[in-house]
Amino acid sequence: MTNAAKKPLLTIKSLKEQVYEYLREELHKGHLTPGSVINMDETSRKLGVSKTPLRDALLQLETESFVTILPRRGVVVRMLTFRDIKDYYEIIGNLEASALMSSCENLKEPVVKNMEKLCEAMTRALSDNNFELYYDRNLKFHNSFLDACGNATLVRIVNTLKKRLYDFPRPEAWLKDWEVASCAEHEALVDEIRRGRFEEAARLLRDVHWSYRVQEGFILRYYARAGEPSGAAEPPKS
Repeated sequence: MTNAAKKPLLTIKSLKEQVYEYLREELHKGHLTPGSVINMDETSRKLGVSKTPLRDALLQLETESFVTILPRRGVVVRMLTFRDIKDYYEIIGNLEASALMSSCENLKEPVVKNMEKLCEAMTRALSDNNFELYYDRNLKFHNSFLDACGNATLVRIVNTLKKRLYDFPRPEAWLKDWEVASCAEHEALVDEIRRGRFEEAARLLRDVHWSYRVQEGFILRYYARAGEPSGAAEPPKS
């Protein structure tokens, strides 16, 4: 075995944080699938770390609902059910609407102009069939008012729920018609903000953009495999 082969996959940055990022990436890529068991002995050997940072990372993932730690039975990757998705949409919609109302005074012309540029960037990304770029700009768009609301706890909750929705794992196939519709909603949101109609903008976020009922057709298609393996919750009735 060469010296290079003996090197651990992780470096000297906080081991717990690195293990967490490694596991998140494995979830994102679909290498850890819903219902699978994470073998702690095997994982710690692979990463070249003790079980302590691994256990700490798994505890964080459990608080974020990615895994369930079962005493004496191991760590199981949690399924994302349609019930979860509906609940997350309701929570995110209400929190983002609240964040927008709280950030009104901070949404000055430079911020609004940047939001417009991000809308244009998302449209170009869709034209180029570049979903990763669209996804990145989409997050930046929403962060424009989230970061301005001054409520770090709210932002942390929203971002954690978005991780569950988007990175568990992110399907290779994406719905271009959904993203096109989403772009139109983004543009309408910017228009309401520019006109100072913040309550209308907040309602658009809560009652359209993050409404499970409004987005249900797209959601059922995008998360066609949500809830697998069998036995998970059926799509909730609207």
